[in-house]
Amino acid sequence: MTQVRTFPAKPDPLERFLAVKARTLASRARQLVALTPDSVGLRPEDMPFAPRPEHFEAANRRLQAIDRDVRTRLETLARTNHSASTDDRLLSMAMVERELDRARRAFGLFFEIFSQRGTAFARSLSAHDSIARDCYAAVRTAAPRMFSGPLVAPLTYLEHGYSPATMRRGVTLNRLLGERNPFPLIRIPYDRDRPWQAVFLHEVAHNLQADLGLWVENRTAVVRRLAEERLHPRVISIFARWQKEIWADVAALLLGGPGVAWGLAEFLAHPPDKVMTYRPGGPHPTGYLRVPIAAETLNRMGYPEQAERLAGVWSRLYDPRRGHRIPAPLLREARRTIPAVVDEMAFQPRRSLGERALASIIPFRREDEAAIRRGGMLLARRRVPVDLPPRFLVSAARHAIEAGIKPLELNELMLARLAPVAPVSGRIITPKAA
Repeated sequence: MTQVRTFPAKPDPLERFLAVKARTLASRARQLVALTPDSVGLRPEDMPFAPRPEHFEAANRRLQAIDRDVRTRLETLARTNHSASTDDRLLSMAMVERELDRARRAFGLFFEIFSQRGTAFARSLSAHDSIARDCYAAVRTAAPRMFSGPLVAPLTYLEHGYSPATMRRGVTLNRLLGERNPFPLIRIPYDRDRPWQAVFLHEVAHNLQADLGLWVENRTAVVRRLAEERLHPRVISIFARWQKEIWADVAALLLGGPGVAWGLAEFLAHPPDKVMTYRPGGPHPTGYLRVPIAAETLNRMGYPEQAERLAGVWSRLYDPRRGHRIPAPLLREARRTIPAVVDEMAFQPRRSLGERALASIIPFRREDEAAIRRGGMLLARRRVPVDLPPRFLVSAARHAIEAGIKPLELNELMLARLAPVAPVSGRIITPKAA
């Protein structure tokens, strides 16, 4: 009897195509689930400047949460049997792709930021971290129960861009497809990596405002106050839109004193076409009005001479009579608006602050300014004021620059104080005390 040979059915090309796609998709999954100092390329000598363990833990919690979603989608894909329509199978694969995209973006963001601590910029970034932590410490010292519990400190990183910027804790990021930011990130432009930029305190202040829960209450208070002052409705609307940036300026001055006001003015000093132009819908106050707001803050802090000097310099640089593009009500009512806004933001009690004023939560005293000036003179003589809080060093550095120190020399002194070098032996090289 002749035996008939049978051959297996030839695989369906479409089925084989979909099976291969599913396998390759699965092979890409679950790779981006954890970051460590080793995995981002940090060496033993980099560790003093590395992100803190809590930064790695927060990033890994986010990555592991995304990984759980990836695993769930992979399980759904595995259960999709061959009888399902091709559209359903492609949809299952697309949902895996979506979660992989989330993992890739989150992993990439944290990898890029953490790995910068293994570059020549590591000490500068660590120095900025020290300043940011000190700003939070100032609030905790003045109001120990203001924050409900421990907070992961802000972390700084370098990126292109004209000015520093921040991504506050908990905000959803387009770059991460709507994922929430687990801790504050402060961007520093590559050419502004010196730890004495006054605008850095402004960015830290943005994070303080968010963590203190003042976003909504501050806006409501400003609108109510300006309405009570019977100001022009358009002026009220504009200052309501500007309130976050104004609050950050005011808080930065409370954190660092008069030197910060001058630093902000230097940052804002541009040709008149920019300074004297109002930008509809923009969140930042028109430059011409922003420095008078800082001057009024100085005046209320108890430095009327500094306030008058700053306002005088600004008025010599910019005069509306020489031309401007600012709405008439803004200029006409500035003399009434600015004092009301500064008073409301800094010197009126807020429910979110336990019925205390911002000036009490971030106190700046005469002795603080005296210490800053002494620190500036020590820096100018190439000595490190080791007892001066990091946030005050920002203003002290400006005094040292005015006194003639070379910026490169100043930078080394600042780094010696804020980010001392630790050799592989583990012994910290401390700066020479003043």
